[in-house]
Amino acid sequence: MLLSATIKATANGGEKMRNLIGFRLLLLSLFFCILQSDFISVNAFTGYYGVNYGRVADNIPSPERVVAILRAAKIRNVKIFDANHSVLNAFKGTGLELNVMVPNEILKDMSDDTGIAVQWVKENVQPFLPDTHIRGISVGNEILGVTEIGVQQALPGAIKNLYNALNKLQLADKIEVSTPHSAAVFANSFPPSSSTFKEDVLVYLKPILELFSQNKVPFYVNFYPFLVYKGDPEHIDINYALFKSNSGIYDVKTGLHYDNMLDAQIDATYTALEAAGFGDMEVVVSETGWASSGDKDEEGATVENARTYNYNLRKRLFKKKGTPLKPKIPVRAYVFALFNEDLKFGPGSERHFGLFKADGTIAYDIGVTGPKSAAASPSSLSLKDIQARCWSVPYTVVLMACLQFLLLALS
Repeated sequence: MLLSATIKATANGGEKMRNLIGFRLLLLSLFFCILQSDFISVNAFTGYYGVNYGRVADNIPSPERVVAILRAAKIRNVKIFDANHSVLNAFKGTGLELNVMVPNEILKDMSDDTGIAVQWVKENVQPFLPDTHIRGISVGNEILGVTEIGVQQALPGAIKNLYNALNKLQLADKIEVSTPHSAAVFANSFPPSSSTFKEDVLVYLKPILELFSQNKVPFYVNFYPFLVYKGDPEHIDINYALFKSNSGIYDVKTGLHYDNMLDAQIDATYTALEAAGFGDMEVVVSETGWASSGDKDEEGATVENARTYNYNLRKRLFKKKGTPLKPKIPVRAYVFALFNEDLKFGPGSERHFGLFKADGTIAYDIGVTGPKSAAASPSSLSLKDIQARCWSVPYTVVLMACLQFLLLALS
């Protein structure tokens, strides 16, 4: 009887010890998850598929309706081309991840004066936090190799002053700073292994890359296989541009085979970054899309091609695959665009990149869904949304609370 009681007590004690160890491991896991989540929050693009929400139009839905469209389509990552307050207010409490933009027109002033950068953040970012998830700020759009030289010269200084402003306002560890480039930054991009940046662009690009490298910011670049195909339809296989079955291209230097143009463009960027001394920097596609209509001389601008490109792009991104050169780094991209924008200048194609029509219905089937009704409104926060909002709690406060709780539990 005594032996049986002893064995039983020992078993109970062992069970309690195992439970205690399990509880401690659970607390440690929670602790490290909180540490990890704080660092992840600096990343402006938290998924693989996002959308550019342009508003150069007079017939598109209100920002509130746009929220319903995005949630119904399950598109979480959104990039806008300004910091419109109506949009920022509409996105409050939705859990959608937003990247705003400093307009090209103020870059010179922002480069000359940190105070202007501070004021811009105070007016266009800080008042909307934390309810609106502003995860990133793009400084200008397609500046290098495109705009007049004075704006190009101002870009590095504007980026640096925006960093200084975020530091001053204690937001530097919460918001990513970036700048999207066009294909005009490249001296050559084909084949991918021969790609380099233009020498006159590198003068301004290098200090930007150095700053971004220190802060682990990706290289954002806009790629449009549609524009490449449109420029030379006689020599480019449209199937190669549309992710359809084709013979592809073979890069002799690397021995890599490419079955679609976007992968080749991304790897050309990795090659140029390597040549510039920044081989560890990730490449993110900040714009890509296909026009569903255009002028008579715009080859390939059809609804069927737009549907094919965007459907195959979405499918490719959700596979979370890398490129031939960087197979372990999944491709991430913002598609252009959410709506057709009827007030945009330029060729007809510029006004026909939308995934959705002006009334909020789907332009063509690529596997996303629209709102069930025109009166659809943002739904309540999901568990993921609540988790996403935890970034607003100061890191040190969370850390100290976790440490105190952990020490009590382990004592």
